[in-house]
Amino acid sequence: MPPDAHDERRPDPDALLALTGDGRRGKLKVFLGAAPGVGKTYAMLQGARRLKADGIDVVIGLVETHGRSETAALLEGLDVLPRRMVEYRGRSIEEFDLDAALARRPGLIVVDELAHTNAPESRHPKRWQDVEELLDAGVDVWTALNVQHLESLADVVSRVTGVAVRETVPDNVLQTAQDVILVDITPAELIQRLQEGKVYMPQTARRAVQNFFTPSNLTALRELALRRTADRVDDQMVNYLRQNAIEGPWETSEYLLVCIGADDRAEILVRTASRMATRLNASWVVVHVERQGHEETDPARLKRIDEALQLAERLGAQTQRLSASDMVAEVLRYARRENATQIVLGRSRAGFLRRRFGGSFSDEMVIRSDDIAVHVVTTPADKAPRAAFRWTRPQPKRVFPGFLAAVFAVAAAVGVGEALTHFLDLPNLSMVFLLAVLACSAFYGLWSAVAASFLSFLAYNFFFIPPLYTFTIAEPQELLSLLAFLAVAVLTGSLAGRAHDQAEAVRQRAQHSESLYDFSRKLAGAAKLDDVLWAAAAHLQKIVGGAVVFLIPEDGDLQVSIAWPPDVELNEGEMSAARWAFSKNEIAGWHTDTLPTLARQFRPLVTPRGAVGVLGFEPMARGAAPTPEVERALTSILEQTALAVDRSLLVGEAVRAAALEDNEKLRTTLLSSLSHDLRTPLATIAGAISTLRQLRDRLSPEKTEELLESAEEETERLTRFIANLLDMSRIESGALKARQDYIDPIDCIRNAVERGRKAFGAQTIETSLAPELPFIRGDAQLLEQVLFNLLDNAHKYGGGSTAMVHARREGEHAVISVTDEGPGIKPADLTRVFEKFYRGGKADGRKAGTGLGLSICKGLVEAMGGTIEAQSPAVRRRGTRIVLRFPVAQIKERLPA
Repeated sequence: MPPDAHDERRPDPDALLALTGDGRRGKLKVFLGAAPGVGKTYAMLQGARRLKADGIDVVIGLVETHGRSETAALLEGLDVLPRRMVEYRGRSIEEFDLDAALARRPGLIVVDELAHTNAPESRHPKRWQDVEELLDAGVDVWTALNVQHLESLADVVSRVTGVAVRETVPDNVLQTAQDVILVDITPAELIQRLQEGKVYMPQTARRAVQNFFTPSNLTALRELALRRTADRVDDQMVNYLRQNAIEGPWETSEYLLVCIGADDRAEILVRTASRMATRLNASWVVVHVERQGHEETDPARLKRIDEALQLAERLGAQTQRLSASDMVAEVLRYARRENATQIVLGRSRAGFLRRRFGGSFSDEMVIRSDDIAVHVVTTPADKAPRAAFRWTRPQPKRVFPGFLAAVFAVAAAVGVGEALTHFLDLPNLSMVFLLAVLACSAFYGLWSAVAASFLSFLAYNFFFIPPLYTFTIAEPQELLSLLAFLAVAVLTGSLAGRAHDQAEAVRQRAQHSESLYDFSRKLAGAAKLDDVLWAAAAHLQKIVGGAVVFLIPEDGDLQVSIAWPPDVELNEGEMSAARWAFSKNEIAGWHTDTLPTLARQFRPLVTPRGAVGVLGFEPMARGAAPTPEVERALTSILEQTALAVDRSLLVGEAVRAAALEDNEKLRTTLLSSLSHDLRTPLATIAGAISTLRQLRDRLSPEKTEELLESAEEETERLTRFIANLLDMSRIESGALKARQDYIDPIDCIRNAVERGRKAFGAQTIETSLAPELPFIRGDAQLLEQVLFNLLDNAHKYGGGSTAMVHARREGEHAVISVTDEGPGIKPADLTRVFEKFYRGGKADGRKAGTGLGLSICKGLVEAMGGTIEAQSPAVRRRGTRIVLRFPVAQIKERLPA
């Protein structure tokens, strides 16, 4: 090792991350025992009393004393939370009050019997889920657990003790606990306590000693508890070494791939693999592989697969479903892609033909896996006798039509054979019956082909092999031919039937893919959130068969956004499940671990940014879980819907962000304009008044008049600025309503020019007005204001040169233009000059105005039904011309001017 290698060592990032954890999550301490009566609750209460004496806020959420007086005595002086009363089948049941504990939020809460099953109608079916919610809320929890209740050890305990364990806790609850305290006594001491009545009542204790509390059982359970605690201590030691960068012989991390089937051994195999992963401190994935064209259809076997995969997820594994024609090659390909170091599978036995031409799945895996270790797990199910061949259970709705088709096809073959023998002397009619077999296999699949094969065998023998109309065969060669025909018919029918079934499976997959593609296309074309949700609701309702509802967060809470049928209403329990799914990113409601008694199931719409909504659906049949096909369709649709909803929300956020940006830009520009256009005239007015007040006696009459004119000019300028702001606010708010009177544009032009000559005395304003200019519909005051603003713009940007006003008629429009001889406008800015706060530049030696003049002109002209446009260059490659067009008023004749 180089000398500086020690300096380059760094703590393991994952270990440091596990050390820091989530600061908002509470800490869990588990008091673990081998069996009831070892003193877990007693030790837990003793520790709680010590913390209470140290000033810690300790609350007893629930403790079961089982009539033990010494345990009950430890509760004195502690704050005990009242229990919740639940009515179930005519009797009252006391349960832990989770909501009261969350409202109380103590520093530490003691909750006994972690594996307890809650009463129906509870929010969670298991108490360990109540504890998880408390931890998520930041409350520290102490609890007690017997080792036989660990999920991965349930099958081992059942084999050792002969007692089935019905209440289990996932292993990851123990693995994520901050501390695990082993409470242990010897089997002899425990039996002595049992006989003395310190564990159960005397009658119950006698039965327990005879059945469960035997020395062998207790010794085995004690070993399991000690080993599991030792594994936990070892994990803590490894984490400590990694967190402190202490050198050690670190091995490459293990990754297990577990293959399960649809048989009874699946759950046993999952639990065995869980124990292996725990000992190796390894990650693991459980895989189920289907052979293409032989997809499982038996509901019982499908249920076993789903239950095994759900068990694996509860034990902390990932799950995956694969499909391939060569299952062994597919598993090995997946294992190499995922960098699996070990493959775990159950032992499978092959039939006679399989042993002669290949091997079982486990044998093939061992032979073909060169670089990955393979563990073949034996289970008690391996000792059971195995059938040589298992027929795929046919679907009842296809058996009877296929059998009837076989009967009619063979009958038709008999009729054709009779007709052919009547006219022709044919030595063999087997091809006619073979054609019937192929027809049945092509249209009705494997089982119809098999039925047609045996019916053809019998009919061919009865009608066409001497002696006729009996099942007796006279010649040996005829028997050989008939058997060969049967073999060929069964083989060809089976192959053709399998081809038909595979084609049907491909067709169903194509329909599923086409349905998803159609749904994706609808989502791609849906821009609004409502359109996305309606498309998803219509598609999901066809899949689940029941009511569908989408909930989207609004004003800090979930609100029903879309429902199909529209009259769907959610009760308080369903809203609680929806909020749970949204906040925890977990499925809640029917057939889940959270509020399972509800009629609906709620699933979050999860995106990389978090949950954006919740789907609630009511299945057509509540008795069974969704089939794998429905589950896959739901997952695909929910993923696409979540992304589409997120996209719609992002579009809305982008629009709001753009509006805020525009408002911010408008506010900045307005403040900049106000700082100049208000400050400059006010400073001029204040300076003139101050000069007149201080130097009034020493100023000449001419100088006094000049100061007064300057103050008056700046006052008018300030008045125009404020009027422009008011006009723009009226236009944007829609409060400006232009009158539609008959007006003479010539009068408006003359009034505007007169105002301009007074306001801009240094500028020459020329007019060219066509005679007999028609009337237009509009507001005379607004048109005059527009023309005055245009003259003001020409004064500012025309360089002080002449401004020209022209009016003429062009077809059915009256055209008015105002032209200056300034530097002009760039072609790219001809439309931008009408935007708010756009400034063309500096032409009169001062800073440009607010940029509202032309914007106000545009709003006023459009309010009167006209149009406005800018043209540049206008005169001798210079200047700007603003052109107004108004429709001519439809009147008989023009009144004299």
